[in-house]
Amino acid sequence: MTLTYLIRRLLQAVPVFLGVTFIVFLLMYMTPGDPVDLMMGEGSVVSEEEIEQLRHELGLDRPFYEQYGRFLAGIFRGDLGNSITHRRPVATLIWERLPATIELTLLAGVIALAVAIPAGVVSAVRRYSVLDAVGSIASLIGVSMPGFWLGLILIIFFSVTLKVLPVAGRITYGTGLEPRTGFFVLDAILQGNGRALVDVLKHLIMPAFAMSVVMMAMTMRLTRSSMLEVINQDYIKTARAKGLANRTVILRHALRNALIPVVTTVALNLGSLLGGNMIIESVFAWPGLGRLVVESVYARDYPVVQGCVLVYALIYVSLNLIADLSYAYLNPKIRLE
Repeated sequence: MTLTYLIRRLLQAVPVFLGVTFIVFLLMYMTPGDPVDLMMGEGSVVSEEEIEQLRHELGLDRPFYEQYGRFLAGIFRGDLGNSITHRRPVATLIWERLPATIELTLLAGVIALAVAIPAGVVSAVRRYSVLDAVGSIASLIGVSMPGFWLGLILIIFFSVTLKVLPVAGRITYGTGLEPRTGFFVLDAILQGNGRALVDVLKHLIMPAFAMSVVMMAMTMRLTRSSMLEVINQDYIKTARAKGLANRTVILRHALRNALIPVVTTVALNLGSLLGGNMIIESVFAWPGLGRLVVESVYARDYPVVQGCVLVYALIYVSLNLIADLSYAYLNPKIRLE
């Protein structure tokens, strides 16, 4: 059953990818501005023949359907094209920036879940208590707080005022870390470089926390509401009647079933962190995929924007697939058909 489900979901992902690529390609094609003009810069002295020659080399003088067809053909060959501004393969640019974004997103997700799930459980178990009220107010503030504003506040407080955390970047020059995998935390651990590990974590903590706040608040509220529904079920009352410890009833029986709707939200939020990290990466000058997208949009670098969006779409579909498969583990009654 699971194999059939996997194959069907993978086949369903094909039109999703095609739709995403078409919409993004169409929007970029209709966006005002010419990449060639941006490449030439203001005040450059070039002839119309040179401009047309460059447009021909980049394929920008061809009809929309032909440009889109070449883009799709390149995807099936594993070729995302070349960057107009960087003059390098798009796949190489994405591969260089992706580890920084994944590292930031994973830490943000860990922070959010480590705080949200225990807080949601405590709020549900101690309903209408002071802890529940504090948690509800904190989650409301977290959902309402813009990430870029929180990022600026963190920089002002921890970097400018207290001077305990760096303002931007991934690592301080001179730490002696040799980038190998692209994941600086992993590289520092593998090389046994404690100084570099501490420095990398200092650079990570502020942008990761700024990214995690919305996910933290949403997950906490959903965990609380889901737990409140579960703890009133008959099987929870039966478990209590058998004399099981309250801790066992909450963690092994109630929480496991309450996490089913939470898993879907977590998967979607992780995808949102990856796709919505552009502002945070720009605020903290984080050299990740989000910042690359922002730079490419301003430069009208169509191939880079399209390649990045394709990666984001792949991650979204993969996370949703993982969430669906996890249902069967959390609740064996669920059958993937």
